[in-house]
Amino acid sequence: MHVLLCLLLLTSLPAFAGVYTYLDADGNRVFTDKPRSANAQRIELAPTNSADLPAPPPSAPPALPTALLPAYQLLRITLPEPDATIRDNSGGLIVTLESDPGLLDGHSYRLLLDGQVHGAPARSPVFALDNLDRGSHQLAAEIVDAEGRIVERTPSQPFHLKRTTLADKRRVNPCQRGDYGVRPECPLSDKPAEPRRFLGVPLP
Repeated sequence: MHVLLCLLLLTSLPAFAGVYTYLDADGNRVFTDKPRSANAQRIELAPTNSADLPAPPPSAPPALPTALLPAYQLLRITLPEPDATIRDNSGGLIVTLESDPGLLDGHSYRLLLDGQVHGAPARSPVFALDNLDRGSHQLAAEIVDAEGRIVERTPSQPFHLKRTTLADKRRVNPCQRGDYGVRPECPLSDKPAEPRRFLGVPLP
């Protein structure tokens, strides 16, 4: 028991303190860092079995939250092509979109015509427009989430719609007497007055 207490004393002494031993008046072996006897002997302690541990490698920067990562690598209008000329007398136009990856859950496509939202968002990448005014227009597409927030958007691109007018048709194919009231470009109101005749002879 006495030896165990001595060993515990040795291990509890500070590593930098000197350790001494001597026999007291009763013949007991004493270990101390503050010798009080002239016959105290210094004990050389074995070096501690310690080593400098390498510093941990620097931690990698935190990954960007998924919500901040770009959801789409590509969004573009495939039809009509930029600056295309469309000829449709009814003012109809088919617009097709392409995205990479495909449309994600909770997202929808949306069209903008001349800077204004045109129609409701849809999951389909194909839109049918009708009765557009003749002339030049700007077309853009967006991907929006369920709250209507814009996730991705294309630049605006122009297209030109040509519609043949009634005047154009009359110019190409002039109205004949029997065309009035039959062809849309030949209304009865434009029909020339019939010359007055008497016995087949035109009257002045």
